Parts: sequence; C-alpha cells; structure tokens
Amino acid sequence: MLADISLGQYYPGNSFIHKLDPRTKILSALAYIIAVFLAADSLSYAAVIGFLFVVIAFSRLPVLLVVKSIKPLWIIILLTLWIHVFTGQGEVLWSWKYLTVTKDGLAMGIKMSLRLILLLMISSILTFTTSPIVLTDGIEAILKPFKKIGVPAHELAMMMTIALRFIPTLLEETDRIMKAQTARGADFASGNIIRRAKNMLPILVPLFISAFRRADELAVAMEARCYRGGEGRTRMHELAYQQRDMMAACSIAVLIAAMAILKWGGFSCAI
Repeated sequence: MLADISLGQYYPGNSFIHKLDPRTKILSALAYIIAVFLAADSLSYAAVIGFLFVVIAFSRLPVLLVVKSIKPLWIIILLTLWIHVFTGQGEVLWSWKYLTVTKDGLAMGIKMSLRLILLLMISSILTFTTSPIVLTDGIEAILKPFKKIGVPAHELAMMMTIALRFIPTLLEETDRIMKAQTARGADFASGNIIRRAKNMLPILVPLFISAFRRADELAVAMEARCYRGGEGRTRMHELAYQQRDMMAACSIAVLIAAMAILKWGGFSCAI
C-alpha cells in the first residue's frame, strides 16, 4: 500500500543522468519546470513530454517507477482537472443540472493536470538519480552566493535533504503501524470519510512518537560525530563540471528556446 510510494527514494545506477553534477541536475530540473509553464499548445506539450521520456531513457530508470511517483498526489491532480472542467467558460459540450462542461474548461483542465504530472515526474527523476549526500552538496553550492546576505545555505540544504530522505522511512513506518493496528482489529477501509479520518488517529500518535525519536537519534549521532555545519568542512568528492554537464545544459537550453519560439514566435497548434 504505502510502501509502493516511491517519493524521495534513491535508485542507484551508473547512467548518464546519474553521473551528472548535482548542480546541473537541480538547475536543469528548474529550467524544465520553466519550459513546462511556457508550453501553450499540443505541439509544445508533445515536445516537453518527449524530452521527459528521453531523460528517462538516459537515466535507465524503469518507466513504471517514475510513473508511480504520481501516486501520492493523484487526488490533487483529479481535483485540479475537476475544478477546471466544471468552472471553465466558453462553448458548452455537456450539461446536467448544475454541472456544465465547456470546451475551454476541458482544455485548461488537461493542461493543468498534465503540468502537475510532468513536474512530479521530473522531480522524482532528480531524487531517483541523486543520492541524499550529493543532493545536499548541490543545493548548498547553488545557495552559496546567498550566504553574503545572511542565508544559511548549508543548514537549508541539510534540512531539505533530511526531510526528503525521511519521506520513505515515515511511509514505511506508517505502513507497519497500519498492519499492526489491522491485526488488532482496526478497520481503515470501511465507513465514510469522517469515520476513516477518526480511524487514522491511532496511527498518527505512534507515528509522531517514532518521528520524534528518529529525529532525536539523528541529532545525537550528528553531535557524536562533532558535526558543526558547513564551515571548514571537507568533502571526499569535490563537485566539478564535466563535458556531459555542458551537453545536458545545452539540451535544456534548446528545449526552453523551442518553447519560447512556439509561444511567442507565431507558431501554434491548438490542444
């Protein structure tokens, strides 16, 4: 059940994407998000979707693993589609009582849902192909220029990475607690939504206790190893850009340029 959620997990490998510098991967993911928001018609969406599948091919990740990353937010995706489909303006395609489906609303709902799916998938590829330690170094390196204005780059990078790292752990703990409660006669599947929410209370208490215990153990372990933050810290592997990073940067730059041309260059293909 919850163990199938792959958000925040690292998938070891030796692919082209795995070998990229973490700064390149983070900035490329942000650039891809910009490209997704620049997409305005079916041709541009086909381009960003095709680019995503090329990235998946180069990362050698199982396609099903990347698709499963959508699972945690499928309710939000469906809600986004529902809101736009039934609140849009324009030509009416179907109507029943207070529900009206319009052509523009349907098109906008598909666009917004597709954007969410693409953002989730590219973010999952980033975490699948980058270990937590390397991801921390990459975020810290990107935030380093902001240290001059007082931004705690290392602390922010560490907090984000630890939070991301603990998602699979907490999901596994939740699944274990649910199985233990089910063995004791608890029922989480039947009843209305209010009853199900009440049935989740026996899960939340031990889950919070476990999370605080894990956080305390992590803090003690870091203190025992004389952890003092990023100042004066040495690294086994220093970050360095390679030729493959330039290739990746050029590829994402071409994608953004293509999206800009399709959006403002007079080329259009209605979705």
